[in-house]
Parts: sequence; C-alpha cells; structure tokens
Amino acid sequence: MGLITIEMFATLDLVGQAPGGPDEDPVGFPFGGWQAPLLDEVAGTQIDAAYEGTDALLLGRRTYDIFAGYWPHQDAEGEDGAFAALFNSIPKYVASRGTPDLSWAGSTQLGPDLADAVREIRERHEHVKVVGSLNLVQTLLRERLFDRLDLWLHPIVLGVGKRVFEDGAVPTSLTLLDPPAAGPKGAVFLRYGVAEGTPATGDMSLPDRGLGSED
Repeated sequence: MGLITIEMFATLDLVGQAPGGPDEDPVGFPFGGWQAPLLDEVAGTQIDAAYEGTDALLLGRRTYDIFAGYWPHQDAEGEDGAFAALFNSIPKYVASRGTPDLSWAGSTQLGPDLADAVREIRERHEHVKVVGSLNLVQTLLRERLFDRLDLWLHPIVLGVGKRVFEDGAVPTSLTLLDPPAAGPKGAVFLRYGVAEGTPATGDMSLPDRGLGSED
C-alpha cells in the first residue's frame, strides 16, 4: 500500500489559502500570494526533496485547473523543468463534483465515492502527493485518508482565509518524522506521520508534575 502525503503551505494561524498568487483565489481573499516574499533557497531545496519518488498527484478542482493551465506549457529544460517533467508525466486524479476539462494528459476524474476512490489510488501507487486543494485536504483529514503531512509554517498571521484544520476535523495524533528545519526567512518545515490512537489528555495540576507547590 502506498503513501498519501499532503503538501501544505500555511501561516502561523494555519491559513492555507492562495499562497502562490492573487489569481489562485481572487474573490474575497486579500492576501493571495502571501508565500512569495517568504520563499528562500532552503525552502526550495526542501520542496524539491519532498517530491522525490512521486508517482501520482491527487488534486481538487481549483488546484487542478491552475496546474493544467501552467505545467503543460513549461519546458522540461526551463527554470521549472524538473517539476514540469514530473507533473506532466505522472497520473493526475481530480476530485470534483462537476465536469472538469481534463485535457491535461494523464488526468482522471474520481468517482462520487471519494473515500473509496482514494483508497484505490493508495493501492495503485507508491507515493501520492496532495497539493493545495484545501477543500479536498479537509475531507482527507476528516476521513483519515492520508499518511503524512508535510507542513511549511510561515512567520505571518493573516486572520482571514481558509484554514488547514477547520471545525469538524477528526481528533488525530501525529508523529514528527524528521527534525524541524527552518530557512533564513523564517519558514519552518515539519514532516508528520499519522500515529495510532486519538490525542491523549492529562492533568498538569497533579502533584508529580511539580506545579502549584509551595516549595
């Protein structure tokens, strides 16, 4: 069984909406492109490494449309050549209730039972990446249909926008897989894996915690 990894860029208040540019989500969100000033070479190297071995993309409709309008027209020898060669060559699976234009080679629309479709993709591929696609991500989080979360936290707070974890997220324990790594502009890369069980609770006022004593 393969791994489904969510690749997510977020602010400190966990807004993940339209990091790349204002055209990603132009209606009602004033901070489109918030990630661009915070990119640096360290983050670029981390992102490159995160996609090594990727053999399928799982995308929501909006992200798919953005990718399909860009990557097929990029030269494999150009600045984004490695990603263009990868994205143009591997299967793309699109979660949409509508009738998307699937003219990008290798694209397939998922059926109405998203959970079953994602499980089938997991059986078919080794390393599936979910990019952007916040609505899809929130569904995967609710259904626990992911194995890893690659999260880049950026040192800004927006106060508005779609968040990675919305109300209704299923309580889930995660395990940090690699030491956190920060770039010179303050973005921190965190790689988590899904852990067994739900979040535990405790009581910080218990005597053996050493809190609240008169000593």
